[in-house]
Amino acid sequence: MPISTSRRRRHLAAGVLLASAAVFLASCGQRGTPADPSTPPSLSPSPVTSAASPYVEPGAGDGAPHYNDNNAHRRPGDMSATSEKDAEKEAARIDPVLKRLWKQGDWDPETVLTAMLALGYEETRTGPKGEHLGGQLDVRPMESRYETDHYVTPEGTRIGLRVHEDACVTAFVQKSNYSVSVNGPYMETGCFSPPFAH
Repeated sequence: MPISTSRRRRHLAAGVLLASAAVFLASCGQRGTPADPSTPPSLSPSPVTSAASPYVEPGAGDGAPHYNDNNAHRRPGDMSATSEKDAEKEAARIDPVLKRLWKQGDWDPETVLTAMLALGYEETRTGPKGEHLGGQLDVRPMESRYETDHYVTPEGTRIGLRVHEDACVTAFVQKSNYSVSVNGPYMETGCFSPPFAH
């Protein structure tokens, strides 16, 4: 049975519609300008992408390039197993002293320094050019921090004890709490973690 002209036109229109839809769907998800229909496919422009770098450093926070290099000063150095064990022993000696000072409400630097010296530690001494002359104990006020529109230095004391070249005990005592931990030294700031930049 012959197909009528109107039916042929409907089949042709449906075929054209399906072919157009296939071309449209094939181009979905591609970025860039569509190729000129007169240009052969091999010469069409490449899609433009804004993908992140394919290389992301392990442990690179937000994946920014050179994150690890730019933040190396914020990570403590590695400790040997022996040094870490020695640092843990010193932390165990310091912890009850800081707990006692915290409970008594004595967290000013002078009182904390006196208590640490009573444990037999020697305060760090440096020469005129910053050279280390002896001692392993560094006691400082708490670090100032920016709040709203000015800097504030909270009450309390920070302690840095260099147990070995590669091991520190870092501690603090303040009104709200106290803490004692073991870490390797920081590249630029010794036993204390470096301040955050603004």
